[in-house]
Amino acid sequence: MTKTEGSAESDDDLQSLWLNASEKDAWTGLVSLVLLMPGRLEAPLQQEAGLTLFDYLTLSHISEAQDRKIRMSELAYLANGSLSRLSNVVKRFEQKGWVERSPDPDDGRYTTATLTQEGYDVVVAAAPTHVAAVRQFVLDPLTDEDQQALARISEKLKIRPADLA
Repeated sequence: MTKTEGSAESDDDLQSLWLNASEKDAWTGLVSLVLLMPGRLEAPLQQEAGLTLFDYLTLSHISEAQDRKIRMSELAYLANGSLSRLSNVVKRFEQKGWVERSPDPDDGRYTTATLTQEGYDVVVAAAPTHVAAVRQFVLDPLTDEDQQALARISEKLKIRPADLA
């Protein structure tokens, strides 16, 4: 894009509208990861355990919480989903006997999700498939230094609602 005759925009203004080559490489790399990696991680889970990546992350995060119990709002953030999406998934898990929901005893305005033993068994059985996919598609292609850089970059770009920080 170039400045046209009589335009009030300066070359600096126009330059700020576009990414330079280095910025574009970083941006398109990130977009590719964000859009393509979830499918690569989900396919083995679907095939081996009948779980979506969202299902697995939901169960996994509950399993890692103290007493296998977590507020739905925090779980929605950790699993990267809306409360309504999470509510539908947890309802399905309740029907299978994997999760139980109840009011938070510390603050009844919140709902907690608790993993049952059956739900814990499901996540434990699916974990090796998930870990193998994470190693294959994320960790193994990277050096130790790359993994450390990825962790640093991820921390810098982290988006977390203020009430969960």
